[in-house]
Amino acid sequence: MTDAKAPTATADANPGFTPRVFSGIQPSGGLTLGNYLGAIKRFVEMQGQGVETIYCMVDMHAITVWQDPEALRRQTRELAAGYLAAGLDPTKSILFNQSQVSAHAELGWIFNCVARMGWMNRMTQWKDKTSGKDAEKASLGLFAYPSLMAADILVYHATHVPVGEDQKQHVELTRDIAAKFNHDFKVDFFPMTNPVIEGAATRVMSLRDGTKKMSKSDPSDAARINLTDDADTIAKKIKKAKTDAEPLPESFEALADRPEAKNLVNIYAALAGMTKDAVLAEFAGQGFGAFKPKLADLAVASLAPISTEMSRLMQDPAEIDRILGQGADKADAIARPILEKTYDIVGMIRSRR
Repeated sequence: MTDAKAPTATADANPGFTPRVFSGIQPSGGLTLGNYLGAIKRFVEMQGQGVETIYCMVDMHAITVWQDPEALRRQTRELAAGYLAAGLDPTKSILFNQSQVSAHAELGWIFNCVARMGWMNRMTQWKDKTSGKDAEKASLGLFAYPSLMAADILVYHATHVPVGEDQKQHVELTRDIAAKFNHDFKVDFFPMTNPVIEGAATRVMSLRDGTKKMSKSDPSDAARINLTDDADTIAKKIKKAKTDAEPLPESFEALADRPEAKNLVNIYAALAGMTKDAVLAEFAGQGFGAFKPKLADLAVASLAPISTEMSRLMQDPAEIDRILGQGADKADAIARPILEKTYDIVGMIRSRR
């Protein structure tokens, strides 16, 4: 097998800034294979590579739409359990929930005053989520979401952010906000953060429709693999996944018009740590009757231990809270001096209590 390239972060694009990775996921419940391959697995791969890694449960973003308070608490702990079960180590990475570090909200307000309304109106996700009268009913927080995301990143002077393709525009906006702040105040204070979009499956598609993203909100549970699924359920969903009648080709380009086949090859490559072409070199000419059982075995071997460990961790919410609290203290120690310097640059008087 040929290992796929692991996501990397270097300091080259931001000389003078400590290489630092930041990323986060909303605790909106229902972690899927898409969350694992598109984000969490990549977070783990970047851990311990000589770059400081900070990973967050962005619960402040979650409340841009209404959340049941008890459900939000449970989902935040479940996401933390997913991080830990997948291999994120709180001694190697900083793990915390966003609302415990007030610097996010504080810098978010400053960035609300730097960002322009026109920038926000152009955000693709805002357009996708709202239209016509729906826009008038949306929360101001949802509209300003990208500004808070910029604060999440830049309050740590993060130089790299592992994201999926659908979040690339938000990282580009983060660069615009940093550039405008630096220009307006004639400083070189915030770095030009780089998106890290690598890996075989940065966008995992539905098992029932290869043209749609795998989603926890899909009406069909068979369309996704949940990180809480047991081994039998994972295997059954893979074996029942929609495919076509053609054998697998020798090159990935030949799958361009075969979305379901392309999706399963992507998933295999990401789980196995192989390139997509290496997967096809192994299975070229074979049908899905041969490929699916191998993919099912691989998925079970990769995901069932995560499911089991998540279940164990969720039995001890106090321990999860302790880990998040310690992570928040570490995160605040990095963010607070950056925020205080930002206040100073802007011209705000701060008593040194």
